[in-house]
Amino acid sequence: MSGPTPLAGLRVIEFTHMVMGPAAGAILAGLGAEVIRVEPPGGDHTRGLIGSGAGYFPMYNRHKASLCLNLKSPEGLAAAKRLVASADILIENFRPGALDRLGLDYDTLAADNPGLVYCSLKGFLPGPYEGRTALDEVAQMMGGLAYMTGPPGRPLRAGSSVIDVTGGMFGVIATLAAIEERHRTGRGQKVQASLFETTVYLVGQHMAQKAATGEAAAPMPARISAWAIYDIFETSDHPIFIGVVSDTLWEKFCALFGLDALWADESLRRNNDRVHARDRILPVIRTLVARFTRDEIITKLEGTGLPFAPIGRPEDMSADRHLNDSGGLETATLSDGTIAALPALPVELAGVRPGGPATLPQPGVDTVRVFSELGYSAEEIADLLDRTGLPRMS
Repeated sequence: MSGPTPLAGLRVIEFTHMVMGPAAGAILAGLGAEVIRVEPPGGDHTRGLIGSGAGYFPMYNRHKASLCLNLKSPEGLAAAKRLVASADILIENFRPGALDRLGLDYDTLAADNPGLVYCSLKGFLPGPYEGRTALDEVAQMMGGLAYMTGPPGRPLRAGSSVIDVTGGMFGVIATLAAIEERHRTGRGQKVQASLFETTVYLVGQHMAQKAATGEAAAPMPARISAWAIYDIFETSDHPIFIGVVSDTLWEKFCALFGLDALWADESLRRNNDRVHARDRILPVIRTLVARFTRDEIITKLEGTGLPFAPIGRPEDMSADRHLNDSGGLETATLSDGTIAALPALPVELAGVRPGGPATLPQPGVDTVRVFSELGYSAEEIADLLDRTGLPRMS
């Protein structure tokens, strides 16, 4: 870690898989906590996913140690409990009851470690749905986000695991709140976050719109925008998004592009009047923008305060000038030796980005080291590895 480490000294044990749990651990690790990922013998199956899952492990498991344990063996389970007894935080996101049945529930672990903050990440918070299995896409469909993302009648999931990641973020917020409370009380607690409730929180603005106006929000592709110019426009080569979101910016936009006739129309001086006149304004703007290249539009808009954006793709971000110049990307060495530029945590602390170069851990690479630190002798570690079917490694 070459960046700030405000969470140094906190030990986090992860019993996680897929995205939500690892994302929570990744945030804590990026802020300097010691995060130990407990994987099954042979490693977490997420490591081997293909297609859209191929990026899960490298994105959300940097800056972590890897320890392999067979939790189905008495020896492995006992070792896991001893490990948790040394921890400040536990993160888990398995199906409801999975860790409870192993004796790794909060009450059992807190009896030996009363300061433990136990972060449980699930599909649903306690209630009628809590026994259901949920994934990111399930929550998006059920909670209204897919309905709002796609055009009318065609619900569409968002283009990344937004609920897994945001749900993990809420888990981190609750965990750090519990750590702060522990400073006063000396005791930890169980905290929970979920996919479904996270989704509902994200669509809360649309729920509030219904309450405020009496009209249900339309899906985003069919919505009535709050601004007349807030859309994607075709240039002579590549599309660009442009927004004009205030009366002051409308004046500036008209002056910048020589729209004297539109500015002279005093019925368009106020934002809500322009929204009602969108059908009259937009054809003029589309014709205007189409005369320029995307770079010419960017040159005109740069520094004006007008919102604009070229339409980027994920693969474009690795070469993005701003991200590269500002420390927004960190170098990660993948399991096969590939060097990748992946996003750093999108925050600064005292003007410095946290994180730094990372190497993804091989499965169980830290097993011997961690148990040596817990006081296991070399013979006890060798016996543990043999009894739980784990390979011997240093």
